[in-house]
Parts: sequence; C-alpha cells; structure tokens
Amino acid sequence: MFGRGARLFAGAVIVACMVLLGPSSPIGAPFAGSLPVDAVRDVVPNRVMTWNLCNPCEESDVDRAAEIARHAPQVIALQEACARDVERIRDHLESLHGLVYHVEYGTVLRNWGRCGGAPWKPGAFGQAVLSAAPMTDRVLVEYPDGGSEDRGYMAVTTEVGGRSVRVFNTHLAERRQEEVRAGQAGVLAEAVARHDRAIVLGDFNAVPYAPELARMWELAEDADPRCRPSDAGTCEPTTDWNSKFDYVFLRGIAPLRHHVEHTRYSDHHLLRTDLAPS
Repeated sequence: MFGRGARLFAGAVIVACMVLLGPSSPIGAPFAGSLPVDAVRDVVPNRVMTWNLCNPCEESDVDRAAEIARHAPQVIALQEACARDVERIRDHLESLHGLVYHVEYGTVLRNWGRCGGAPWKPGAFGQAVLSAAPMTDRVLVEYPDGGSEDRGYMAVTTEVGGRSVRVFNTHLAERRQEEVRAGQAGVLAEAVARHDRAIVLGDFNAVPYAPELARMWELAEDADPRCRPSDAGTCEPTTDWNSKFDYVFLRGIAPLRHHVEHTRYSDHHLLRTDLAPS
C-alpha cells in the first residue's frame, strides 16, 4: 500500500496535469459533466428558424445555444457564422440542453478578422444549417458577384414534419448594393424554382418591397401572412434598426404561426415559424 506521502504526491501530479491540459470541453463551456443537462427535450415538430448571429460580435456560444434551445426548432439556418462557433453551438445544444442536431456548412470565405484562427489559416465564414434529421444533397453556390464581401447560398434536403423538403439558406449583399442583390436573388430564385416544396431562410438585406426581391415573391410567400411585397404590408421588423431583412419564404408549404423573437445576442432578431401539418 502507498504511504500518505505517496498519495499526496500522486494527487498533486493529477491536479498539475489538469491545470496544464485544461478542460476537454469546447471553448466557452464548463468542465464536462459539471453542469446538469438543462431542459432535456426533443425539438418542436414543424418548427424552422433563421438567425443572423452578428459578426464580428463578442458573444458567447453558450448564450447563443441557449437562445436556440428556448425555441428548439427542427431546422435552424445561421448566417454570419464561423465554422468553429457553429461546432461549439451544436455541442452546447447537446451537452447542456439535450438537443441533438446534424450540421452542414455553407462557408464562402476564410476571414481572420471575423473568425480568428492562425494568420495563415483563418477561420471559415458563411452560412450553416442545423437539422434534427439527417441532411443530404448539400449544395454550396457562391454568387458570381458578392458585392463588398463574398456571399452565396447553401441548400440541403432534410425532413420537416415527417416530409422531405429542400431547405435553402442565404445571405445577400450588404445594404446600398441593390443591383448586386438583384443578381444574387435571381440566382437563388432559379434554384428554388426547381422544387415544388422548399423553405428559403436567410438575411436578404432588403425590405419586402425592394425591387430586388421581386423574383422571390413570384415563387414563394413569406411565413408572416400580413407581410407582402408592398409598403402597405404589415411586416414585423427583424433588426435593431427596425427593418425587416430576415425571411422565411415558403413554397408549397403553409405557415401556422410566425414569431419574431428579440434577442440581446445579435443585431438581428430570431425569426421562427411553425408550419402547418402536411
């Protein structure tokens, strides 16, 4: 048997190793197992959501995951997303909230200023889709003209409400680049038109009556039944500057309920929609 001195020495070595190695859990999370799983539950059937995370913004991925967990959508589209952040968000959703998601990335550029990383290998930046059901047939398209920053759309096939559906996620060019956005919306609309059932999520950087969104309105309807492509429509703002820039466009699918959820973790609000059962 070891003496008391040997046991103390062994304990000191273990503590020293823990300090040197640090936690094995993702950055921004506590030691694995130090917190109980909060509100273990399943996703809400037929619920989809879109959220521009705001980047660069010094927000905790633990807080971002908690915001998503409050609504527990079947599918969530993220914009201005760093691949490392998305991975941590997914890990936190599972370890802290009991929500298990698959993830697909639609990164369009590598940007050290937005996503960090080594100067010679900056982090990947763009879109991502998290889905409770597996995803297939991922497509990533970079728009021919991104404007002031490379932009694109991604598309996946997954299940929502027990039925297969094509899901698109996009982020159009920044404000005051109307002609660029019109070209991007045209590329996106051409892809959406190939599908009888589609959900198009994202930050379009344009108000509903902006001419560049005309192609999308020809193909799909906004999940908010009061929101139409005219300044007479009653469209709830989705940003801190009281503009509607974020959309859930539906093609061949009917909405049931629509909510804009204010959040202090981004300059864009969470936009979620419950779809009518098939």
